[in-house]
Amino acid sequence: MRAMILESARKPLRLDENKALPQPGKRQVQIRICACGVCRTDLHVVDGELMQPKLPLVPGHEIVGIVTVLGEKVANIRLGDRVGVPWLGWTCGKCAYCKSGRENLCAGARFTGYQIDGGYAEYTVADERFCFPIPAGFTDVEAAPLLCAGLIGYRALRLAGDAPRLGLYGFGAAAHIAIQVARYRGQRVYAFTKPADTAGQAFARELGAVWASGSDALPPEPLDAALIFAPAGELVPAALRATAKGGTVVCAGIHMTDIPSFPYNILWEERVVRSVANLTRSDGDEFLAIAAKIPVRTTTSPFPLSDANEALKQLRDGTIKGAAVLVP
Repeated sequence: MRAMILESARKPLRLDENKALPQPGKRQVQIRICACGVCRTDLHVVDGELMQPKLPLVPGHEIVGIVTVLGEKVANIRLGDRVGVPWLGWTCGKCAYCKSGRENLCAGARFTGYQIDGGYAEYTVADERFCFPIPAGFTDVEAAPLLCAGLIGYRALRLAGDAPRLGLYGFGAAAHIAIQVARYRGQRVYAFTKPADTAGQAFARELGAVWASGSDALPPEPLDAALIFAPAGELVPAALRATAKGGTVVCAGIHMTDIPSFPYNILWEERVVRSVANLTRSDGDEFLAIAAKIPVRTTTSPFPLSDANEALKQLRDGTIKGAAVLVP
């Protein structure tokens, strides 16, 4: 098969046109990949900001494809099923976190496109437990960003609680999905982008933001919660200053630059800062059901598999509208 290979951090991916086809083990399925989203987490892996990848590595964890081979003891998936594979690729199922519904915190967890070869390829294998059925209303390309940008945005929304006035810092793939769920729930959304990103601000307004401006601005009214999708630690004090008493600031990325010191008075009055770590399978089941019901519409920029480096560059430069998706 063809696959894009990361051999060393901070170097371009290499196209391998003759990589051995992966074969499924016990409780695994082989998947012919139809689409794979390009996520900011992939960028953190490639750029060496997440420092423990399996090398060499096939990146990618927003996978949509068709099941082509069943491994031993596969019980809940059939040949020909269309499934999605997310970031969380395996958990032990035995630790205190797994047993208490917090498998996203499992110390032994393994992640797709990080410790497990992912979706920048024509085929992959995945644990059947961590494959989601894809609702029929989405094409392969439309569905791919739901598998991480959508799931992490949904978990961040849940952790923010019932926030009538919601801020979104960074308006990329995750935010452009989260705003649709938030509006469906009746929330007023305020969007924050890089100050010069007028195109991003216009995109946010197109999707229903009541206000959009640079992250250096304060919204016209205090926020009840803010979700930070951009990996910039300096946005934490900025979001706290924009948040009302008792409000919550959720850091939704797996990597963020250091948070600068800030005065206690902007945290005081029972404001909360918290992070999102990975996802659970229940997040996936709930989100994909609600995404089909709304229905969520993803804005995508498709790239051929061999152009993965260009897709990553455009994501790094901030020129992707919505989500980039590789199409083998």
